[in-house]
Amino acid sequence: MSVVKDAPSAIQTCVDRAFRIPIFLSTTNTVNDVQGQFLNRLVLEIEDALLFPRTLPVSEQYPENILTNIRRLVFSSYGLLAINFRRFYVEILRSNVGDPPTTTPFWEGSTFSQIEPAMAFQFGIPILLVRETGTDVSNGIWAGGITPLNIFVDWDSDNQSVDEFFNSVQWREVFANWTAEVRGNYLLRTEPMFNNQ
Repeated sequence: MSVVKDAPSAIQTCVDRAFRIPIFLSTTNTVNDVQGQFLNRLVLEIEDALLFPRTLPVSEQYPENILTNIRRLVFSSYGLLAINFRRFYVEILRSNVGDPPTTTPFWEGSTFSQIEPAMAFQFGIPILLVRETGTDVSNGIWAGGITPLNIFVDWDSDNQSVDEFFNSVQWREVFANWTAEVRGNYLLRTEPMFNNQ
């Protein structure tokens, strides 16, 4: 039997994952090249923190409907990191009541970038929200004042490289705080009940 040196074994791959805490990475499946670079770097950051990113439908898929799949992934995760990328450049032409709120075109992200963090918040797991600047600025949880500032960070993709963002003090501070909250949540949810009587 020959063994290839330096090749990871199946058991080692399994063990490597076993020591990572699962988190829900909420993102869109359609990204441009720069967003893809950002997402790849984000996954590396998550893995370097010994967390295991899971997402629908890439790493997880269950036979139920989409909302049930999201709920199942939220319940089996110890934190949620949502990235809201620019997807659609929208201009409001008409409103059902009166004048449109704005006639200036704006960026919208994925519908699921509203649903998944809201479900995670309801369940009480630590949340970190990362938004490509200008996306959903007046929409849902991504609008100003809805979420605490310590869980929200913007990536200015027009003026900031991927490396500049991930090397910024703002990112490192917010990510370190969120990672600590995820570890605390993991400890609380997995610690066995102990009775000292």
